[in-house]
Amino acid sequence: MKKNTLKKLISAALSLAMALSLCACSSTSSSGSSASSAGSSSGEPVESGSTGEAGAYKIAIVKQMDHPSLDEITNAIATRLEKIKEETGVAIDYEIYSGQGDETVLNQIGAQVIADGVSAIIPVATTAAQLMTVAAEETKTPVIYAAVSDPAQADLLDIDYVTGTCDALNTAFILDMMLAQNPDTQKVGLLYSLSEPNSTTPIAEAKEYLDAKGIAYEEFTANSDDEVVAAAGALIAAGVDAVFTPTDNKIQSAELAIAPDFIEAGIPHYAGADSFVRNGAFATCGVNYTNLGTETADLAYEMLTNGMADKEDYYLSQGGIITVNTETASAMGLDYSMFNDMGQVVEVTTTED
Repeated sequence: MKKNTLKKLISAALSLAMALSLCACSSTSSSGSSASSAGSSSGEPVESGSTGEAGAYKIAIVKQMDHPSLDEITNAIATRLEKIKEETGVAIDYEIYSGQGDETVLNQIGAQVIADGVSAIIPVATTAAQLMTVAAEETKTPVIYAAVSDPAQADLLDIDYVTGTCDALNTAFILDMMLAQNPDTQKVGLLYSLSEPNSTTPIAEAKEYLDAKGIAYEEFTANSDDEVVAAAGALIAAGVDAVFTPTDNKIQSAELAIAPDFIEAGIPHYAGADSFVRNGAFATCGVNYTNLGTETADLAYEMLTNGMADKEDYYLSQGGIITVNTETASAMGLDYSMFNDMGQVVEVTTTED
């Protein structure tokens, strides 16, 4: 990693701004290879793995924040590590930390786990991956991240001690779904947070897609729950026919609050991850996050046992799973049968977790 980039990240780690990220429907990339509980503000571990046998691999799992998608990935990593212990007889200790969406807390966690001499760090989501990479720069402790949808944008390429799983968002496919469901779509709302590294590329792709098809769009950004609610209201007032949000944690954290407003207005919300849909958004296309966590744990074990000399920059997790909220569809009278011709469709209902 370039020195100036590291300095920027270190500076960012000391700020209080949140730069949160998720991941969703995967697409191909030439740079890679195919492939919960609340934390304390002090960065103390919130869950524990094995009993600490001598000579064990010691792994720190650092999730960026407490969040349905990130919790699912984290739990899957832990479950798979337990299974690996059973299958191989290799002693593995792990601790799960939550950065609570705060870069200062994540920076503290990074310093702590390096001081503890962990064998590897598994950060979950982009900002966590960036800051753990900075923390491990001197020791070259292996960093095997999960759920970074744009490793290039995050400056995580060409680092000899870093790799991980990527579930890059297929923006065009989600917008194809939008137009397949409603070919008369004339104006699309773009709802995202400027603090989300993973929103940059998908939003640019969405604008390019819509411009090419001559479809108008309105964009609103938000960085707090209240701002998200206000932005959603502005999009409704603007008369958009549908709304698109990338894999944006800030918007997702307020999905339960904005979904009823979109439903009442008859505006389907297409988003970058199934956690949105489980909280009331209409539809998405993405990966199975349990599978993603399992793949990441397997990758971490491979890197620990075989070394990172022959690693790829990242390993692309295959997606293509269309998730639809049937309660939302019913409330708006939306037919989604056309999605059956586009891929595997999973039906869910709204939950508050």
